[in-house]
Formats: sequence, C-alpha cells, structure tokens
Amino acid sequence: MQLKTLSYQTTQGWQSPLPAELNSRQTLVLAFGASEFIDDPRPFAELARALPDAVLVGCSTSGEIAGTQVHDASISVAIARFEHSTLRHAVTEVQGATDSWAAGARLAQQLVAPGLRAVFVLSDGLHVNGTPLVAGLTQNLPQDVSVSGGLAGDGSRFQRTWVLDGATPAQQRICAVGFYGDRLRLGHGHDGGWSDFGPERRITRSEGNVLYELDGKPALDLYKAYLGERAAGLPGTALLFPLSLRREGSSGEPVVRTILGIDEERRSLTFAGDMPQGGIARLMRTHNDRLIDSAGLAASRATQGLQAAEPALVVSVSCVGRRLVLGERTEEEVETVVDGAPCPIGHVGFYSYGEISPALAGGHSDLHNQTMTVTVFSESTEASAPA
Repeated sequence: MQLKTLSYQTTQGWQSPLPAELNSRQTLVLAFGASEFIDDPRPFAELARALPDAVLVGCSTSGEIAGTQVHDASISVAIARFEHSTLRHAVTEVQGATDSWAAGARLAQQLVAPGLRAVFVLSDGLHVNGTPLVAGLTQNLPQDVSVSGGLAGDGSRFQRTWVLDGATPAQQRICAVGFYGDRLRLGHGHDGGWSDFGPERRITRSEGNVLYELDGKPALDLYKAYLGERAAGLPGTALLFPLSLRREGSSGEPVVRTILGIDEERRSLTFAGDMPQGGIARLMRTHNDRLIDSAGLAASRATQGLQAAEPALVVSVSCVGRRLVLGERTEEEVETVVDGAPCPIGHVGFYSYGEISPALAGGHSDLHNQTMTVTVFSESTEASAPA
C-alpha cells in the first residue's frame, strides 16, 4: 500500500502538490473538512481532478486531525493506494432519524459482494439516529464484516453538517466504502475514559433517539438542573456531561450518549443514538488525563497486530465533547495515537458527533459517543492473512 497525507488551509492552499501518480480504482481518498467548505467546495474538485479514478469520500468536522495536529478551517486528506485490495463506494440520502435503519440497509445492499471484509461509513451528523443506522448496516452484512466510521460534525454549533460524495459536499447524505480482499489487514480500538456520577434514572418516555422523561419528569428540566449556569449554553454545554446508558438487567458495557439538540416546547433532548424506554441513564464526567490515556488505549488495541515494516492508514474519530473538555490539550490525545503505532503510518481523522466501532471482543459494531475510536487499514504481503 502506498500512502500520502496532506492538508489544505483556507489561507495557504494545499500543503504540497496533489499526488496524481497515486490515482487508480484501488485508491481511497479521505477528506475531512470544516463545515464552511460546503459553501466553497473547490478543494474537493481539485482532488477529484487529480485523482479521477479514486474513491473520494469525507465529511464535515468539529476539528480536523492531521498527523499529530488538530486544525480548524482546513481539510485533512489521506490518499491510500491499495495493491491487493479492491474498493466499492455506496451512497444514500437520509430523510430523517426514522429513515436511519433503512438507510443503513440500502448501503449494505450496495456493498454486499464476495470478499467483503470491512465497511467504513460517514454519515450526516444531525438528521440521523446512529443506532439504527449501524443496525441497518450490520444486520444486512455478513457477520464477519466490521463496520467503523463516524457522524459528521459542525464544531459545537449543531447547525449543518455535510458528507462528501465525490467532489460534492451535501447535507442529509451517508456514504460508505467497502473493502475487499484476503490480504487486507484491519485493526479496531475504542475507549472513552468517562465515569458515572449522580443517581441512576429510568427512561420512562422516549421515542427512538428523543428522550422525553426520566423518572416521570421532563428530561430537559432535570438536565438543566444538573447543569446550573451552564444550561444557558445548551446544546453545546451538554457535551461536557454526556449520559451513560444501559438496558435494565444487562451485564454488558454501558454506551455513552451525547445530546445533539433540545426542544424547549416539548422539554425533550435529542441524542445521537437510541435512548430506549426502560433503560437506565446516569450523568458522566471525566478529566484531561483520563481522556488522553483512553486515546492511547484505543490506539494500542487497534495497532497491536501491525508489523513494523508495513505502512498503515490510521483513522481516528473522536468526539467533539472530548475536544471541549481537553481544550488546549486536545493535541495530546492525537499525539498519543501516533506515538503508539509500531510502524510507519498515515494518520488522519476528525472530531465528530458520533463514533462507530466494533465491540472490543470482536463483536458487532455500535454507535459510541464521547469516545476515541481508531481504525487501521494495512495489507499483508501474503494471502489469507488474519485480520
């Protein structure tokens, strides 16, 4: 596999010339950019002209990851030309949260083919319920196919997100890339670093990803009471205090849920993923060192099978809430990912409104929030290599 990473800055243009020599149908181009590029998509057109045969996908962000740095008002690009693996592109529009499962199923139907090993998905971040989106994908793919990726971001504004399909960024869109071939090597890791606090509360009324009541009381009112003065900054300040969610009687690992929006009239909270009625929710909190350490743990899990001599594409998807908590220390969690790699890597990624990664034990993929997820793509020199 041949790798090239580069950045585009609105004030300076491309960091280096676009590598047209990497153009092929087995070339993946990932482009993660600030949300304002929907108004000026010329850099994506330049990528498409330089690499016309490549699979070009991307999305808007709450911060662009490039190597060991995090930028705003930029585009972070990775170009990977695979030698022994093939790619297939899928895209669908999503009409709203209720269309999420069907949208995932539509993507899966476009990608199912012999040799499929992995799917990387990038989704609109505001009009999607990430839980059924992932379920629609995984339930319509072979069980051994991993799914990773994330939901597009828009800083802490929550106003508009876009997904890139070729040279065109558009809202209410989901794209995915299928990876095929027995020489493809994959690595996945995720970790949160958050802990619960306060009383457990039962979800007594909800619909999909909209939470109306906790313990029979309006969810928004309870949440505002916890936030105190910070409630004036909702929904952005909600990123500092996500909720943990577990199903009653479940012994599995709780998932973390982030608030995407509020409805003052209905006193409700809208989340990035399902908030099932009868579930148990608690507030969560963290501190900087725990977040940074958790990023290193995610990276070590994802890269543990890599060989020192083989280059790898490493894609980190972390939550905007983590960035808000870390502040000036944000780049430390990105540096931790790079420092733990045992081989030459090209590292890109973005801060998101939701992260998608397989379970730690190799189980089904799920939507995460407030989590660092790391996906690694590389190729073996020999066929039938283990994933």
